[in-house]
Amino acid sequence: MSACDDCLRRTALIAALSGRLDVEWRRRQVTARVLALPDDALLALGTTAVRRGYAGFDAATARHAAARAQLGLVCRCAPAYPERLRDLADPPAVLHVAGRLPGPAEADAVAIVGARRATPYGLEVARSLGRGLSASGVPVVSGLALGVDSAAHAGALEAPGPVAAVLACGADVPYPASKRRLYADVVRRGCVLSELPPGFGPMRWCFVARNRIIAALSRVVVIVEAAERSGSLTTADFGAELGRTVGAVPGRITCRLAAGTNGLLQSGAPPVCGVRDVLELLADTTGRPVAAAAVPSVPPDLEPGLRRLLAAVEDGRGALGELARTSEEAKVVLAGLGELEFRGLVRRTFGGRYERAAAA
Repeated sequence: MSACDDCLRRTALIAALSGRLDVEWRRRQVTARVLALPDDALLALGTTAVRRGYAGFDAATARHAAARAQLGLVCRCAPAYPERLRDLADPPAVLHVAGRLPGPAEADAVAIVGARRATPYGLEVARSLGRGLSASGVPVVSGLALGVDSAAHAGALEAPGPVAAVLACGADVPYPASKRRLYADVVRRGCVLSELPPGFGPMRWCFVARNRIIAALSRVVVIVEAAERSGSLTTADFGAELGRTVGAVPGRITCRLAAGTNGLLQSGAPPVCGVRDVLELLADTTGRPVAAAAVPSVPPDLEPGLRRLLAAVEDGRGALGELARTSEEAKVVLAGLGELEFRGLVRRTFGGRYERAAAA
């Protein structure tokens, strides 16, 4: 991977203008309108110091900083640059990559994004979708943020499929810091990407800018939970502008965090009620069928009580409170769930619920 001098210079210019971009973002509403400007127009927004830094830019120093941060570089002039990003009016000049940049065979990705302060339901759904897609070999893309994004990443890492995270800061900066371990796991299994230089801290405009990259990298965008004015909806907006398929997970009409997703459904977005729905949307978009991960067959010698318990889990009653009414029943149910988990027929998900396991 490599990046040319001109693309590295533009990246440094955008970083130097970051404070002004926050102002422009509030005024223009759409970050892309600013980031699509040519260098000369961007320089007009800067101070004398910014213009002086642009004129004296040293590409070798930028490459050394990336190498020191253990980041790969790929610019939009290079063949390795992801083709889907070229659909943007303002494709990032340079991608800074921690880990392995996805290849062409991994281009049919699905983005899973949503609320940071997600409900247990939203976290459970995001993790389940991430795992199911990964088990089916579908790359999962998200933003590593608190809530839905990190739950989707965690789920994807439980199965063998590729995973990618796009950050609103430098790709060498685990953000949020509480997800440092998850960041490291994503780097080991896939990659963390950013258009910003090493060590760069997040600013408000960066999150909207990041969302356009998430949408562009994906074939299908799934919004799990979002309030009526959630930032996650900008990913849906970018996806729609780019011609990506945008789906939404239905939520309770009394839940504030379902207002955005239910609004998408009212506007015609296809509902996502499980992994199979996403795989069908992906197949419709690509014209190629995507097989859902198989589930382990039920052993013929499984005793009736465990068979009934497994059927209840398959019907969606995955919480202990839904499976037992008394403390004595709870003991029996927990023992049964433990046996089913040992046999690989169910798995425990985020929040302590159980679901039918996919085949290894």
